[in-house]
Amino acid sequence: MKLRFSTGDFPTIQRSALFALFVALASAPMFYARNSPRQSTEIVRRTDVSVPMRDGVVLRADLLLPSADGKFPALIYRTPYGKHFALKEYKTFEKAVARGYAVVVQDVRGRYASDGDFVAYQNEGRDGYDTIEWTAKQSWCDGNVGTFGLSYPGAVQWLAAVENPPHLKALVPAMTFSTPRNFFYSGGVFDDSWLAWIWMHIAPDERRRKNLAGPRTYEEAAASWKHEHGRLETFLPLRDLPDLKDVAPFYYEWLAHPPAEPWWDWAELRNKYGRVHAAVLNLSGWYDEAYGPDGATANFNGLMRERRGEKDPRARTIIGPWTHGGQEKTRAADRDFGPSAAIDYDELILRWMDRYVRGIENGVDREKPVRVFVMGKNSWRDEDAWPPEHAHHETYYLRSESNSARFARLNQTLPDKPGSYNEFISDPVHPLTDPYDVLGAHDYRSFAGRKDVLVYDTDPLPADTEVTGQIRAEIYVSADAPDLDLWVRLLDVAPDGTAFNLMSPGLDLLRASYRNEKVQPELLKPGEIYKLTLDRMLTSNVFRAGHQIRIQISGAFFPYFSRNLQTGESEITSSEMRPARVRIYHDPEHRSRIELPVISH
Repeated sequence: MKLRFSTGDFPTIQRSALFALFVALASAPMFYARNSPRQSTEIVRRTDVSVPMRDGVVLRADLLLPSADGKFPALIYRTPYGKHFALKEYKTFEKAVARGYAVVVQDVRGRYASDGDFVAYQNEGRDGYDTIEWTAKQSWCDGNVGTFGLSYPGAVQWLAAVENPPHLKALVPAMTFSTPRNFFYSGGVFDDSWLAWIWMHIAPDERRRKNLAGPRTYEEAAASWKHEHGRLETFLPLRDLPDLKDVAPFYYEWLAHPPAEPWWDWAELRNKYGRVHAAVLNLSGWYDEAYGPDGATANFNGLMRERRGEKDPRARTIIGPWTHGGQEKTRAADRDFGPSAAIDYDELILRWMDRYVRGIENGVDREKPVRVFVMGKNSWRDEDAWPPEHAHHETYYLRSESNSARFARLNQTLPDKPGSYNEFISDPVHPLTDPYDVLGAHDYRSFAGRKDVLVYDTDPLPADTEVTGQIRAEIYVSADAPDLDLWVRLLDVAPDGTAFNLMSPGLDLLRASYRNEKVQPELLKPGEIYKLTLDRMLTSNVFRAGHQIRIQISGAFFPYFSRNLQTGESEITSSEMRPARVRIYHDPEHRSRIELPVISH
């Protein structure tokens, strides 16, 4: 089960501020609060302060002020998860007040204390703009405003920033998206994790507000999910699922619009970076939801293109070895990355705000714009650009001695055997299913040898090999069905057989009928060979000497994304399914391959 939420956005995380600060001091200059202003202060609190929107709807916020008289720079945190939960759980707000900031913690439209109807994400641009400008005009604000938050509270910042509010000086959007094509969908496939997100985090309060039957608290929803998730995740067609009709009509609106349809422009960031004039610190993790590292790098690069030539482009990106919301932890599920992996997230936020909201010269603008954690080596490295300019691409070709092999080879020798291919069966009735129920690094060695999986391994590597940057796969396929989904997963295989994934599912996925990103699907002709290109994968990992690089290919990775019915019809509108026989070609005319960005040392 994958949930599109974060322990950083909901009251379930237990923090250790002293440990995180120790780690920051020891390992990461960007995480160290040099010259940070500190004040000892009591807090003036105002509850459910009315914030009017341009259409007359009133949102409500809790206000935290330094007790001293005067005007203060302000930080805004907007959430759908309940401001009362956030204020109870997190110390970020009190730390900010102690630093001299006024803090506004607001329930977004239609959630908890705020009026209006909740339509996920669609009102956040206008409402965010109005909240920023309302804040700047208050008697207690000096006109300088920043925003912060992770996941949904990260997305609301970008949606507001592209509206260009005049008083927004800085934002820290963590673990969020850049395009609806890699957020609501990925590779042309609808993201099924929205079901769990709505069930657990949206539906309970909607039922309370509308006096509907069903779970009305997170705890009740979590208990019901345990026995309902199987039915919900396998229900077809998707648009006919009755359970969310009253609590989340926006879900069905999403299903009605294919990913390339212009309707989604309200959520598209990639053509709007020129509208953003605030300083932006992006943050994500290699095991974040797939949209996270994609968003953190795409948004960073978009800003850098718009701001080229500026002495300080005021844009940074940081990617650690974390899961969604796990930035203060050293583990990502079954893989431990050592003490330097954890950061002091609060201090990171406040140091950025001190520089770009308050104008304090604390050295942030003199640090390199990219900071990545290199897994395997388990250390941080600063870069001038993403992807690193000193990486060179090495091509590894898929090869096989037998067309019937389930285990095949991956090396740098050009394929020379005519008619060479391997094949697997993809059956949406019995899809390849993740045995783990949380995201992060897991051992997938058990998938090798299955009839619905192909694996391609290098020989044991003679020396450490670092792969850092964007990864591109070109796979030649045919099928006896009009459509298929292609998963191309990258794994690190240790000498004992442990096979760890290097990213969360999503960027390693492409629906064949979406291969040219058209609104209307382009179906396959049975038996005809097509080149499918996956170019959205990214990681930073050292494959140690003696390890092997593995490419794992399948037609599903359930339940993260909706199943391809393989009939040519959409799972959104149809329920009939059929199995498919899929061939992966690696002959001299169809050189299936993966291009890896290698860092020489």
